[in-house]
Amino acid sequence: MSKKNEKGEQEFSALWLGDFSTIIDDAIDLKKQVQVNGVDLSVRDIMAFKGEGVIDFDNSKRVLPEYESIELVDDEYWMLEAGSYVVKYNEIVSVPMNAVGILQPRSTLLRIGGTIVGAYWDSGYSGRGQGLLIAGRPIKVYKNARVAQLVFILSKNIEKGYEGTYQNESK
Repeated sequence: MSKKNEKGEQEFSALWLGDFSTIIDDAIDLKKQVQVNGVDLSVRDIMAFKGEGVIDFDNSKRVLPEYESIELVDDEYWMLEAGSYVVKYNEIVSVPMNAVGILQPRSTLLRIGGTIVGAYWDSGYSGRGQGLLIAGRPIKVYKNARVAQLVFILSKNIEKGYEGTYQNESK
């Protein structure tokens, strides 16, 4: 979205900065999780991959691997060895029809040797999303730790939103 500021200079804003309470459910503390440009997502569960996965062009051969929850140590944290894991977020996100979500790791996660990899969150998607947590070295992740930030970019208002396999996942 483009507009002129008080000085007549052109400004560009592509961030969706609406009321997050209308699109985020099950947040641990939404007031703390809302940041300048997005909202932090926190860890509900961390799972290990079991078996193989398959991806193809038209999803006719798609196979998702099984996941196995990793036990919490003292019911407080996960102690992760270097490797790849599935992270399930606490928050249920309902992406507005005029936005697309982009997920990035929080900088503290990067600084301790981990990262989050996520896909676009399509307009109209609703669910308790998952991402790929990569530990480049052993790391300790506490239950409900804020590990990623979801930023919403404005898109054209579309009539038909996401209707894929993962719609309403883990609600």
